[in-house]
Amino acid sequence: MTDVIKRNNVRIIGQGEQSIIFAHGFGCSQNVWRHLVDVYKTKFKLILFDFVGAGQSDLNAYDIKKYSSLDGYTKDVLEILEALNIKNALYIGHSVSCMIGVKAAIAQPSYFSKLIFVSPSPCYINDEEYIGGLDKEDLKNLLELMDNNYLGWSSFLAPQVMGNLDRPELGEELVSNFCATDPDIAKEFARVTFLSDNRSDLVKLQTDSLTLQCSKDILAPLAVGYYLEKKAKGNTLKILEATGHCPHLSAPEEVIAAISAYINGA
Repeated sequence: MTDVIKRNNVRIIGQGEQSIIFAHGFGCSQNVWRHLVDVYKTKFKLILFDFVGAGQSDLNAYDIKKYSSLDGYTKDVLEILEALNIKNALYIGHSVSCMIGVKAAIAQPSYFSKLIFVSPSPCYINDEEYIGGLDKEDLKNLLELMDNNYLGWSSFLAPQVMGNLDRPELGEELVSNFCATDPDIAKEFARVTFLSDNRSDLVKLQTDSLTLQCSKDILAPLAVGYYLEKKAKGNTLKILEATGHCPHLSAPEEVIAAISAYINGA
């Protein structure tokens, strides 16, 4: 258990009977959940962690073969819950971690009561009838820029992803998060994230879920939310007024209100 806790810098906050596990997205760390933590720590047991390569995780635990697909990250989530003997947890994931949650719930459904997706995408690439948000050529160019100039890539992409350009401090926080992530690991995780196609997993999911979809998001357009609602059994779609890809940072009050309503069955 100690190895798992240290590897992923696991922290437990609160004493509630119901557990919530928060899974951050690419280029971030558990700190992005701070607004939600402040609200839910009085009623829930909160489990926070960093994926290997992010935050205060153990960089020595990174294995390029293990983390060459989302399966390696999924395994880590399940190992954390197993080590803590957690069942029927609420899972709140952002971006790529939404599909990690889908995979985890398919593998071990008893570990989860509900899944909450913040800005999810089962596939980021446009494909015939499917609108994922990115053309293959655009993605190829982004990954090449990342390889050639990671800091420049971070400074260019982060504000675009965050949206809310009238609030530059939000984009600056995301740039800082990107730059605090190990660049070599980040490059591999980016490829795993943006080249993954998890559309076939959605039909296997038996756990009820909520999708929080921003009204404008360059990485996950509205069509993605409707697709997920259609394909995932028991999925509820909530379109937020918030814009950008990180509403838990840019519009935490709206995100918290939507999550609380869903949890309480309102």
